[in-house]
Amino acid sequence: MAKEDIIKEIRGRKRRMAICYDFDKTLSPDDMQAFTLIPSLKMDKKEFWNESNELAKENSMDKNLAWMYQLLTLSKAKRKSIKREYFKEVGKSIPLYKGVDKWFDYVNRYGLKNNIEVEHYIISSGLKEIIEGSVIADNFKRIYASSYLYSTDGVAEWPAQAINYTNKTQYIFRIAKGIFEEYDDRVNDSMSDSELYIPYENIVYIGDSATDIPCMRLVKSRGGYSIGVYDPEKQMKDNVYKLYGDGRLSFYTAADYSLKSELMTYMKTIIDEITAKENIKTEQLILNINSGIYKMMDSIQSLPVKYGKNIPKKEQSQISKWSADLRKMLEQ
Repeated sequence: MAKEDIIKEIRGRKRRMAICYDFDKTLSPDDMQAFTLIPSLKMDKKEFWNESNELAKENSMDKNLAWMYQLLTLSKAKRKSIKREYFKEVGKSIPLYKGVDKWFDYVNRYGLKNNIEVEHYIISSGLKEIIEGSVIADNFKRIYASSYLYSTDGVAEWPAQAINYTNKTQYIFRIAKGIFEEYDDRVNDSMSDSELYIPYENIVYIGDSATDIPCMRLVKSRGGYSIGVYDPEKQMKDNVYKLYGDGRLSFYTAADYSLKSELMTYMKTIIDEITAKENIKTEQLILNINSGIYKMMDSIQSLPVKYGKNIPKKEQSQISKWSADLRKMLEQ
């Protein structure tokens, strides 16, 4: 490939970034189960969570598996089969914070204006099927969340995925490496920075609480960005104050996703910085071309000095030709 073609390919390379969101109390004001699902089982949400947490404690059980089990047990006790379609129907009624519905389009447009393709991902301990029913589901490239195994009739039978705050981090690695399927063990394979689907420094994580710490810490330690949000009505900021003070966050602000919000300002600033870093990376990749050619030429020219008369005249002639060709490439 000619040098000008290589330069053209480098300048035209796809530049991506990822924004990863928790869901409950990050995009929506409460736990998704609280709005319709738990009330449909004739149970107070506080009572449900208390019983679920007690079940986990008594059985040394993961809290997510506990509430998923509790949900199935209650539905059977009330002779109310829970189907995938019902979860999705519940998702339609989930309230969202101000501006969430328009946020994705605006961020995408701002990214494209800077030649950055923005991809959005959910990494949540909530229920995948409920999120899939929400009005914003189509904005996400992938939704990573807890989910059920279903019978042939579509009835929830058993947990298929249970995502808690510690195993959330695997999905950051999946996104960075472009190994998206939950069952694909290649996510554990080593991968160089140049092979990454999305560089870690181009990843943003948005969450609301201490359960998001592992993801926030991972992203921030790899050069990315983490943003803590709080409910703009309740104004309970202790979590974000602590997280920021502990070095977990790049920014914190109200969960207001409207166009003129502080969160949007921060996101535009992040996109601007990612753009600048990608521009620098592009120029450095182009500079590497001549640097690499020179290194190759220098190595070839050193062969006669290194091996002297041991190199046949025919090979010496070839070395001279190679060296001249490389010099010509440098001068182009």
